[in-house]
Amino acid sequence: MSGSPPIVHGGRLDLARARFPEAPEPWVDLSTGVSPYPYPFPPLAPEVFTRLPDVAALAALERIAARAYRAGPKAHLVAGAGTQAFIQWLPRIRPAARVAVLGLTYEEHAAAWRAAGASVARVTTLDDILAAEVGVVVNPNNPDGRLEPAARLAETARRMAAKGGLLIVDEAFADFLPPEASLAPLAGEPGLILLRSFGKAYGLPGVRLGFALCGAELAARLRATLGPWSVAGPALAIGAAALADPAWLAARGAELAADAARLDAHLVAAGFEIVGGVALFRLARHAAADRWFAHLARRGILTRRFGERPDWLRFGLPATPAAQERLERALESGRDGLPAGE
Repeated sequence: MSGSPPIVHGGRLDLARARFPEAPEPWVDLSTGVSPYPYPFPPLAPEVFTRLPDVAALAALERIAARAYRAGPKAHLVAGAGTQAFIQWLPRIRPAARVAVLGLTYEEHAAAWRAAGASVARVTTLDDILAAEVGVVVNPNNPDGRLEPAARLAETARRMAAKGGLLIVDEAFADFLPPEASLAPLAGEPGLILLRSFGKAYGLPGVRLGFALCGAELAARLRATLGPWSVAGPALAIGAAALADPAWLAARGAELAADAARLDAHLVAAGFEIVGGVALFRLARHAAADRWFAHLARRGILTRRFGERPDWLRFGLPATPAAQERLERALESGRDGLPAGE
């Protein structure tokens, strides 16, 4: 990818501190779409650190994940070090000359395919995907929360399979949606691969765990490419405990819905228009979004900007009551007009 501009992700507090050295510490990082409620995993046995990751533990984790995601009977699950691992490797093990990515979305998919030599087009409808060999749909979408109906995605996958193509559906933010929104029951059908993220919903992105749900042939190629010990021992233990705890996930979903509604109300009161989002983040529009970004950053609150849409800001959910109060005070202080220098 030499010559390509680097992708700027959320969570870059180092860059924010360098640009806004006067900001108070600690920063409130609202620039990522990660749950503010980390899963309270039990103490880990020393062996998960002192021994190589266990093959049986990996197989057990994949079985637990298949149940948690309600994977279909034909599905094969492959665990990896976050969905990013699959995003990076899929263009190498399933090459394509023409790739279509639906809408403005997470940039890593397009970047990985371009790095592998593919021509990547951004398209606006599912029908447009059919002109390519590989289609990518993030569902629900990051950053706007757009949700394509599962039935339409299933039909697109069937049409892609009929011409030897592949549809990649990235469900990284699907954990708090109704089960019928997911294509997991169809995983394993020809022409379809699903990606699921662990760290976002469970508030543990540092665990680096994700899953690919696909057919047997593609699963075998992924396993061969990832090689042995593709998931660290601590991640195997934490993932197995969390994914086997649906009551905890359901309770967090209810909390996140309430938190998101509260955040929406404060953003609207500050003059923002809510564009969309999911339970883990909210996307808001404001004509002075760049000045709002600086106003919040100078108060130690980091949000997510988008170069193509300078009127957008994405807000994650504050992790503590103190962080919530800081955000609300900052929004209130800018509500009556931002200073010209901001």
